[in-house]
Amino acid sequence: MIRTVVRELPRAVAYLLSGVLVGAPLLVVLLVLGILGLALAPALVGLPLLALAVLSGLPVGALERRRLALARTPPSPDPHATPAEPGLAAWARLRLTERATWRELAYTVLLAFALWPLDMTVLFVALAVPGAMIGAPLQLATTSSASGDARIAKLWLIDSYGQALLCTVAGIVLLLVLLWPLVRYARLRAALARLLLAPSEAEAERRLGEVTRSRARLVAAFEAERRRIERDLHDGAQQRLVSLSMALGLARLDAPPALADRLAAAHREADQVLGELRELIHGIHPQVLADYGLPDALADAADRSVVPVQLDVDLPRFAESVESAAYFAVREALANIGRHSGAERAWIAGRYTDGRLRVEVRDDGAGGADPARGTGLTGLADRLAVLDGTLSVHSPAGGPTVLSLEIPCPQR
Repeated sequence: MIRTVVRELPRAVAYLLSGVLVGAPLLVVLLVLGILGLALAPALVGLPLLALAVLSGLPVGALERRRLALARTPPSPDPHATPAEPGLAAWARLRLTERATWRELAYTVLLAFALWPLDMTVLFVALAVPGAMIGAPLQLATTSSASGDARIAKLWLIDSYGQALLCTVAGIVLLLVLLWPLVRYARLRAALARLLLAPSEAEAERRLGEVTRSRARLVAAFEAERRRIERDLHDGAQQRLVSLSMALGLARLDAPPALADRLAAAHREADQVLGELRELIHGIHPQVLADYGLPDALADAADRSVVPVQLDVDLPRFAESVESAAYFAVREALANIGRHSGAERAWIAGRYTDGRLRVEVRDDGAGGADPARGTGLTGLADRLAVLDGTLSVHSPAGGPTVLSLEIPCPQR
């Protein structure tokens, strides 16, 4: 307990003292806004002042959430939603209709009229009174020439150094006794602030839903951009390369032998570039996935794997985002098997049960895979998380390595 007091006492004092420094000016501001607003309300001039008084809880709430760090209290997230429209009017309408705004106003009024005087009283009793008692000999020495006595903390009178020394000892004992209650009070004070300023369960769920929808929109935009790039390459660069290859082939037929050899080399180079471009387009978004779905796309990925793959997949069609996320996770797993595992064989199993897509990729390699070492699976796990999915890797030393993904989704 002594270590805890020594460690937390500076933060507790800073938290309570800063509360006094915030609350005292806040009381003046609220009184001025309230009195002027009510007095001028019949002339409508006071309505903006009253609205300003109501919204004063917003900066106070933001400041109080930051001050919680002084008391080693878990930070409280911002409970406010983001306006759907730009502009001050939309922002004000949203804030005035939020429960969090009115909770912050209630806390602001409580801070201005009750909490900071209580904080100041606690600091005075726990620190100022024992401090004045400890300094009794010095106070008696500085005042004895005038009156021969001294009044300690404006509470009691001493007129000898013996009484002053006893007062000092009593002050030290009192200080040691009150330090732990002071720390406890600071904790409770911070807990009260967090309770009033933290978002409710419904607000937290709403904000989580907003974040999830935002991440889903980003993934959808990313997928749309991938498809656009794939179409541009397929319909543009690939077609031009095909035309170039055909033109080189026709030109070679009528060219003299010396030029024909050069045209043949250029023809082979064009065919090689065309093959690489087709592989690139397939990597961006395989057409088989869009046309036939996840089972055929996984079969195509298994055929392209450098390690023989046994496939056991029985799946319906899903939304594009689900099929794309599952496909690229499996393809990354197969690429890792081919590069790192030393496996001789791999297995892919996929099922759809209880509204959840489950796919498992297993190999007989050496194991020891760690997603944190940059295997590419971390980004795929984040992508699955947008869909409320999970990605897990079990790879003990010596194998086998098993990658499992699960996505809750309806079939299409």
